[in-house]
Amino acid sequence: MTERKRYALVGTGGRAGMYVRAIADTYRDVAELVAFCDLSQTRMDFYNEARLKEEFNYPPVPTYLASDFDKMVEETKPDTVIVTTIDATHHTYIIRAMELGCDAISEKPMTTDAEKAHAIFDAIERTGKSLRVTFNYRYAPAYTKLREVVRDGLIGTPTHVDFSWVLDTRHGADYFRRWHREKQNSGGLLVHKATHHFDLVNWWIDSYPKTVFAMGDLKFYGKENAEARGEHYDYVRYTGEPEAEKDPFALFLDKDPSLRGLYLNAEAETGYLRDRNVFGEPVTAEDTMCVTARYRSGVLLSYSLLAYTPWEGFKVAITGTKGRAELDVIEKVEGAIIGSKDESANLEASKGTLKYTELRVFPMFKEPYIVEIPKATGGHGGADPVMLEQIFSPNPPDDPFKRAASHIDGAASILMGISANKSIDTGMPVNVDDLLKLPEK
Repeated sequence: MTERKRYALVGTGGRAGMYVRAIADTYRDVAELVAFCDLSQTRMDFYNEARLKEEFNYPPVPTYLASDFDKMVEETKPDTVIVTTIDATHHTYIIRAMELGCDAISEKPMTTDAEKAHAIFDAIERTGKSLRVTFNYRYAPAYTKLREVVRDGLIGTPTHVDFSWVLDTRHGADYFRRWHREKQNSGGLLVHKATHHFDLVNWWIDSYPKTVFAMGDLKFYGKENAEARGEHYDYVRYTGEPEAEKDPFALFLDKDPSLRGLYLNAEAETGYLRDRNVFGEPVTAEDTMCVTARYRSGVLLSYSLLAYTPWEGFKVAITGTKGRAELDVIEKVEGAIIGSKDESANLEASKGTLKYTELRVFPMFKEPYIVEIPKATGGHGGADPVMLEQIFSPNPPDDPFKRAASHIDGAASILMGISANKSIDTGMPVNVDDLLKLPEK
């Protein structure tokens, strides 16, 4: 019998659920969860009781407060530490896990600024340990199929990417209820959310960014914008506020068992409010962003991100020397989540099945055609099960698309967002290599 690989998980918020399920259920014969680590004992107890015991019939695991991270590694001896804390602390646990002899898996983004990225690179060089960044979007059938179209030369050599992503007023607003709305925690949406999008572009065209220019503003959320529209909200949060009952942006933690168990019941320990008024203060992240970039390969990128539209999805067009490929995806309309709400503790993870997806190829001087996209089920448009198999299976299928993302890929995606943030602050273009020099590509 193959010895099970040992995993410890630090950060038991909503993001942890996908990994806990994979280890405790789908891959329990080959993987073992040995510990939880968090700032909150309440959250860890919730995972042990409501997830491991009740949902998966899995024995409870030892719990350690964040201050006892070293003790956790020493006593439970994990092979790999999975990091799902807030973005600004990813580097702390990635680096310390490596220094204590463990490999690491990190939720995206890898980290939030260039200094922390440098520190992660240094730790990898010093320790010889590995870091995998979980970019699940790479594994979605439509996104993989676009990679195949470009890789196989169906549009020639890429020259330009036009990419527009919109978040609706349910998903987009949720970033402004949570810790993400303060850039010191998340790097703003150009780091936290757009890291997915920039990674896709990097992977689709097989190149890294060289020069970045950006503009961004807070146009919709926040107290000042609401008052400019004649809207006034006196409550700091939604839960327990009678005035918020008819607020379409409200989220009530006491009405959902997962939100109550993970966040409301943990407030006395953490002080963290998961349901802050999106039209309150402080909000330091932008909700309206435009980025232009030149890649090392010469490809030009035009990118935009909005966090307050009536529908959710994206449109991307990659033009090359022999044609053009266009991918349109509609994930949600008017805030209605399509598909399963299985991971209700994390609204972002409950996207479910895509409602509409179409990939078109327009070859030069030939008839255009629609590319068939394989059907898939599971979270994030069918991507999550494929990615988790690659991570946790001892013998995963061969992946001709090379979707596993290393620390280099993790850095390449956040460097676009970090450079964009710097450009917004200075009003000037940013040379990415001045922040962190990546290998040639």
